[in-house]
Amino acid sequence: MRLFWLFLILTVLVLVPFVLWGDQFAERFDVEKTNTWLMELGRAWAWLGGIGLLLSDLVLPIPGTVVMSALGYVYGPWLGGIFAVTGSMLSGILAYWLCWKLGRPAAEWIAGKEDLARGEALFGGKAGGWMVALSRWLPIMPEVIACLAGLVRMPCRRFLMALGCGSLPLGFTFATIGDWGHENPAVALVLSAGLPPLLWAVIGPAVMRRRAASVGDSGE
Repeated sequence: MRLFWLFLILTVLVLVPFVLWGDQFAERFDVEKTNTWLMELGRAWAWLGGIGLLLSDLVLPIPGTVVMSALGYVYGPWLGGIFAVTGSMLSGILAYWLCWKLGRPAAEWIAGKEDLARGEALFGGKAGGWMVALSRWLPIMPEVIACLAGLVRMPCRRFLMALGCGSLPLGFTFATIGDWGHENPAVALVLSAGLPPLLWAVIGPAVMRRRAASVGDSGE
Protein backbone atom coordinates (compact mmCIF):
# COMPACT_ATOMS: atom_id res chain seq x y z
CA MET A 1 0.00 0.00 0.00
CA ARG A 2 2.85 2.41 0.77
CA LEU A 3 4.01 2.08 -2.83
CA PHE A 4 0.77 3.78 -3.84
CA TRP A 5 1.74 6.83 -1.78
CA LEU A 6 5.02 7.07 -3.68
CA PHE A 7 3.10 6.98 -6.95
CA LEU A 8 0.64 9.58 -5.65
CA ILE A 9 3.38 11.94 -4.46
CA LEU A 10 5.16 11.74 -7.81
CA THR A 11 1.89 12.48 -9.60
CA VAL A 12 1.20 15.50 -7.42
CA LEU A 13 4.73 16.84 -7.96
CA VAL A 14 4.30 16.58 -11.71
CA LEU A 15 0.85 18.18 -11.56
CA VAL A 16 1.94 21.23 -9.53
CA PRO A 17 3.53 23.09 -12.49
CA PHE A 18 0.40 22.40 -14.56
CA VAL A 19 -1.79 23.90 -11.85
CA LEU A 20 0.46 26.94 -11.41
CA TRP A 21 1.45 27.72 -14.99
CA GLY A 22 -0.49 25.33 -17.23
CA ASP A 23 -2.68 27.98 -18.88
CA GLN A 24 0.26 30.28 -19.62
CA PHE A 25 2.36 27.52 -21.16
CA ALA A 26 -0.57 26.13 -23.13
CA GLU A 27 -1.08 29.57 -24.65
CA ARG A 28 2.63 30.14 -25.28
CA PHE A 29 3.23 26.72 -26.79
CA ASP A 30 0.15 26.13 -28.89
CA VAL A 31 0.66 24.49 -32.28
CA GLU A 32 0.90 27.67 -34.33
CA LYS A 33 3.26 29.54 -31.98
CA THR A 34 5.52 26.54 -31.48
CA ASN A 35 5.76 26.01 -35.24
CA THR A 36 6.60 29.68 -35.70
CA TRP A 37 9.25 29.68 -32.97
CA LEU A 38 11.06 26.64 -34.35
CA MET A 39 10.88 28.04 -37.88
CA GLU A 40 12.46 31.26 -36.62
CA LEU A 41 15.33 29.25 -35.16
CA GLY A 42 15.95 27.83 -38.64
CA ARG A 43 16.62 24.27 -39.69
CA ALA A 44 20.15 24.47 -38.31
CA TRP A 45 18.96 24.95 -34.71
CA ALA A 46 15.27 24.09 -34.53
CA TRP A 47 16.06 20.47 -33.61
CA LEU A 48 18.02 21.65 -30.57
CA GLY A 49 15.22 23.97 -29.49
CA GLY A 50 12.67 21.18 -29.84
CA ILE A 51 14.73 18.64 -27.90
CA GLY A 52 15.40 21.28 -25.23
CA LEU A 53 11.66 21.85 -24.84
CA LEU A 54 11.03 18.10 -24.55
CA LEU A 55 13.67 17.87 -21.81
CA SER A 56 12.14 20.88 -20.04
CA ASP A 57 8.83 19.02 -19.99
CA LEU A 58 10.22 17.16 -16.95
CA VAL A 59 9.70 20.23 -14.76
CA LEU A 60 7.53 22.58 -16.84
CA PRO A 61 4.02 22.10 -18.31
CA ILE A 62 5.20 22.10 -21.91
CA PRO A 63 2.92 20.16 -24.30
CA GLY A 64 5.40 17.59 -25.58
CA THR A 65 3.25 16.28 -28.41
CA VAL A 66 2.85 19.81 -29.76
CA VAL A 67 6.64 20.18 -29.80
CA MET A 68 6.98 16.84 -31.63
CA SER A 69 4.39 18.01 -34.13
CA ALA A 70 6.34 21.24 -34.64
CA LEU A 71 9.53 19.25 -35.32
CA GLY A 72 7.63 17.39 -38.02
CA TYR A 73 6.40 20.70 -39.41
CA VAL A 74 9.98 21.98 -39.71
CA TYR A 75 11.82 18.84 -40.78
CA GLY A 76 9.18 16.53 -42.21
CA PRO A 77 7.97 13.19 -40.82
CA TRP A 78 11.25 11.26 -40.97
CA LEU A 79 13.92 13.67 -39.74
CA GLY A 80 11.38 15.39 -37.51
CA GLY A 81 10.40 11.99 -36.14
CA ILE A 82 14.02 11.17 -35.32
CA PHE A 83 14.38 14.42 -33.38
CA ALA A 84 11.03 13.86 -31.62
CA VAL A 85 12.00 10.32 -30.61
CA THR A 86 15.40 11.57 -29.42
CA GLY A 87 13.79 14.21 -27.22
CA SER A 88 11.29 11.75 -25.75
CA MET A 89 14.01 9.19 -25.06
CA LEU A 90 16.37 11.71 -23.47
CA SER A 91 13.58 13.07 -21.29
CA GLY A 92 12.69 9.59 -20.03
CA ILE A 93 16.35 8.65 -19.48
CA LEU A 94 17.03 11.85 -17.54
CA ALA A 95 14.04 11.31 -15.23
CA TYR A 96 15.00 7.66 -14.71
CA TRP A 97 18.67 8.46 -14.03
CA LEU A 98 18.01 11.35 -11.62
CA CYS A 99 15.57 9.29 -9.56
CA TRP A 100 17.89 6.25 -9.61
CA LYS A 101 20.84 8.33 -8.38
CA LEU A 102 19.18 10.83 -6.06
CA GLY A 103 15.72 9.63 -5.09
CA ARG A 104 16.23 6.22 -3.51
CA PRO A 105 16.57 7.37 0.15
CA ALA A 106 13.34 9.38 -0.07
CA ALA A 107 11.58 6.49 -1.82
CA GLU A 108 12.61 4.08 0.95
CA TRP A 109 11.35 6.53 3.57
CA ILE A 110 7.96 6.90 1.83
CA ALA A 111 7.33 3.35 0.62
CA GLY A 112 9.59 1.25 2.83
CA LYS A 113 12.10 -1.33 1.65
CA GLU A 114 9.51 -4.10 1.50
CA ASP A 115 7.16 -2.24 -0.83
CA LEU A 116 10.08 -1.03 -2.93
CA ALA A 117 11.11 -4.64 -3.36
CA ARG A 118 7.60 -5.36 -4.67
CA GLY A 119 7.96 -2.40 -7.00
CA GLU A 120 11.25 -3.78 -8.25
CA ALA A 121 9.56 -7.10 -9.03
CA LEU A 122 6.72 -5.30 -10.82
CA PHE A 123 8.95 -3.11 -12.99
CA GLY A 124 11.36 -5.96 -13.59
CA GLY A 125 8.59 -7.96 -15.30
CA LYS A 126 6.34 -7.53 -18.32
CA ALA A 127 3.91 -5.22 -16.51
CA GLY A 128 6.64 -2.66 -15.88
CA GLY A 129 7.63 -2.66 -19.53
CA TRP A 130 4.04 -2.11 -20.63
CA MET A 131 3.60 0.75 -18.17
CA VAL A 132 6.73 2.53 -19.39
CA ALA A 133 5.83 2.06 -23.06
CA LEU A 134 2.17 3.08 -22.77
CA SER A 135 2.89 5.99 -20.46
CA ARG A 136 4.69 7.87 -23.26
CA TRP A 137 1.30 8.36 -24.94
CA LEU A 138 -0.51 9.69 -21.88
CA PRO A 139 -0.65 13.10 -20.19
CA ILE A 140 1.40 13.42 -16.98
CA MET A 141 2.29 9.73 -16.88
CA PRO A 142 5.60 9.80 -18.85
CA GLU A 143 7.36 11.74 -16.10
CA VAL A 144 5.68 9.85 -13.26
CA ILE A 145 6.38 6.36 -14.60
CA ALA A 146 9.95 7.16 -15.67
CA CYS A 147 10.70 8.54 -12.19
CA LEU A 148 9.06 5.57 -10.51
CA ALA A 149 11.06 3.18 -12.69
CA GLY A 150 14.24 4.88 -11.53
CA LEU A 151 13.23 4.85 -7.88
CA VAL A 152 12.53 1.10 -7.89
CA ARG A 153 15.69 0.43 -9.90
CA MET A 154 14.04 -1.05 -12.97
CA PRO A 155 16.77 -2.84 -14.96
CA CYS A 156 18.31 -0.27 -17.29
CA ARG A 157 18.16 -2.43 -20.41
CA ARG A 158 14.47 -3.27 -19.87
CA PHE A 159 13.66 0.38 -19.23
CA LEU A 160 15.43 1.54 -22.40
CA MET A 161 13.69 -1.09 -24.50
CA ALA A 162 10.26 -0.18 -23.10
CA LEU A 163 11.02 3.53 -23.45
CA GLY A 164 11.96 3.02 -27.08
CA CYS A 165 8.82 0.97 -27.76
CA GLY A 166 6.72 3.88 -26.53
CA SER A 167 8.79 6.76 -27.92
CA LEU A 168 9.38 5.49 -31.45
CA PRO A 169 5.74 5.34 -32.60
CA LEU A 170 4.91 8.45 -30.57
CA GLY A 171 7.63 10.59 -32.13
CA PHE A 172 6.99 9.55 -35.72
CA THR A 173 3.22 9.78 -35.33
CA PHE A 174 3.26 13.36 -34.12
CA ALA A 175 6.00 14.39 -36.54
CA THR A 176 3.75 13.09 -39.33
CA ILE A 177 0.83 15.04 -37.88
CA GLY A 178 3.02 18.14 -37.85
CA ASP A 179 4.02 17.59 -41.48
CA TRP A 180 0.33 17.50 -42.41
CA GLY A 181 0.13 21.00 -40.98
CA HIS A 182 1.60 22.46 -44.18
CA GLU A 183 -1.48 21.45 -46.16
CA ASN A 184 -4.03 20.72 -43.41
CA PRO A 185 -3.27 23.01 -40.47
CA ALA A 186 -6.70 22.47 -38.92
CA VAL A 187 -6.26 18.68 -38.92
CA ALA A 188 -2.79 18.97 -37.41
CA LEU A 189 -4.08 21.31 -34.73
CA VAL A 190 -6.93 19.02 -33.73
CA LEU A 191 -4.82 15.84 -33.69
CA SER A 192 -1.84 17.38 -31.86
CA ALA A 193 -4.02 18.80 -29.10
CA GLY A 194 -6.76 16.17 -29.02
CA LEU A 195 -5.06 12.81 -29.54
CA PRO A 196 -3.34 12.56 -26.11
CA PRO A 197 -6.56 13.13 -24.09
CA LEU A 198 -8.39 10.70 -26.38
CA LEU A 199 -5.71 8.07 -25.86
CA TRP A 200 -5.83 8.70 -22.12
CA ALA A 201 -9.59 8.10 -22.16
CA VAL A 202 -9.05 4.78 -23.97
CA ILE A 203 -5.81 3.51 -22.42
CA GLY A 204 -5.77 5.34 -19.08
CA PRO A 205 -8.37 3.21 -17.24
CA ALA A 206 -6.52 0.01 -18.17
CA VAL A 207 -3.22 1.45 -16.96
CA MET A 208 -4.78 2.60 -13.71
CA ARG A 209 -6.47 -0.78 -13.16
CA ARG A 210 -3.12 -2.50 -13.67
CA ARG A 211 -1.53 -0.02 -11.30
CA ALA A 212 -4.28 -0.53 -8.68
CA ALA A 213 -3.93 -4.30 -8.99
CA SER A 214 -0.19 -4.08 -8.40
CA VAL A 215 -0.74 -1.90 -5.37
CA GLY A 216 -3.34 -4.34 -4.06
CA ASP A 217 -0.91 -7.20 -4.47
CA SER A 218 1.79 -5.28 -2.64
CA GLY A 219 -0.59 -4.71 0.26
CA GLU A 220 -1.34 -8.37 0.77
